[in-house]
Amino acid sequence: MTNALRLPLATAFLVALFIGTGYVQSWNTALQLLNMGLVSAIMALGVNLQWGFAGLFNVGVMGFVALGGLAAVLVSVEPVPAAWQAGGPRAMIAMIAGALTITGAIVTYRRSPKRWRLWAMLAVLLVGFVLYRWLFSPARDAIEAIDPASTGFLGGLGLPILVAWPVGGLLAAGAAWLIGKTALGLRSDYLAIATLGIAEIIIAVLKNEEWLSRGVKDVYGLPRPVPNEIDLQQDPGFVAQAAEWGLDPVTASTLWVKLAYTGLIAVVLVLLLLLAQLALNSPWGRMMRAIRDNETAAEAMGKNVTRRHLQVFILGSAICGIAGAMMTTLDGQLTPGTYQPLRYTFLIWVMVIVGGSGNNYGAVVGGVLIWWLWIQVDPMGRALMGFLASGLPEGSALALHVEDAAQYMRLFTMGVILLVVLRFSPRGLIPER
Repeated sequence: MTNALRLPLATAFLVALFIGTGYVQSWNTALQLLNMGLVSAIMALGVNLQWGFAGLFNVGVMGFVALGGLAAVLVSVEPVPAAWQAGGPRAMIAMIAGALTITGAIVTYRRSPKRWRLWAMLAVLLVGFVLYRWLFSPARDAIEAIDPASTGFLGGLGLPILVAWPVGGLLAAGAAWLIGKTALGLRSDYLAIATLGIAEIIIAVLKNEEWLSRGVKDVYGLPRPVPNEIDLQQDPGFVAQAAEWGLDPVTASTLWVKLAYTGLIAVVLVLLLLLAQLALNSPWGRMMRAIRDNETAAEAMGKNVTRRHLQVFILGSAICGIAGAMMTTLDGQLTPGTYQPLRYTFLIWVMVIVGGSGNNYGAVVGGVLIWWLWIQVDPMGRALMGFLASGLPEGSALALHVEDAAQYMRLFTMGVILLVVLRFSPRGLIPER
């Protein structure tokens, strides 16, 4: 079966899934699943850019997604004047001192005589670290002491939250540049370990640096790019329109808000998909696939493999950062504790593999499909296990075992789907051409 037939069939199947969800459960549930499915498709598109185009095994996806979520806070939350007065300027000076220390260490290492190079660099780092801590620690304590129950951090810039979407991409791209300059020279398995460790470091910073992101206290009530449901329910014009549709104001408002989110996310997804397709079919895209298939031959043809890897690593990470900002916007809050690198990175990789590595349309289809399954398998699995346990003696060891097994249905189902796809369609549902 050709991709010209596979793609329409897969799209029709997804449409049927969400329509069925709307009829069987509710349209609110269907739209909520669709919105997060579209965001997941954007994440899968970013990973496909790295793996499908260039063969880079990045297991630190959640770190870049978390940076996108942080961008939503730094851009949209109103600044906290008391915190800025207490320690904001000193904290910024400390950040500058830290950046200058790292820059100075690099310059010292490059320009010092080889005999003293290492010791000179360590001396610069030691002096810079002492200066940084002397500046930063009092500022941090002063900031976190300002009304810690509700603020305790510097806040953001107070800009529209839609600005945070491209800013999230830029923040993730900057981190990817720093990571790529040091880690992209590693072999694929070591690169995976390095990126996973870096993702854990990024999330640990978000959890512990309360002055920046409130840490595990979370940031709630982020601004929204669409109206609030309460405001719509109090609008006489909207209430009258909802009555014409045969809907109560509460249901109509929630549906309208979710549809607005769907429109915004779909516009971004279509734009990124179009750009990814143009890149794939360009000379740059053909070069990246040539590097992926045979680095030695590409180097022999004069291609700078490390530089091209860095390019695609930055681009894929930027897309994941955009998706992270969009996900935080949908949730309306930043919760660093929910970023679990190993678990959700595995899920995104399943999306790419099932959809079709190297095919942008396949990554989108896999993202939407796997997210629907990830959410829906849990209640379906619990219902199935409950049905199986109903025929067993109540309280028996076997009945309890069957009921306890319901919590593993998600991971079990993902594993089965992955095995079935790899067995009958090893290159994914919509394989690379």
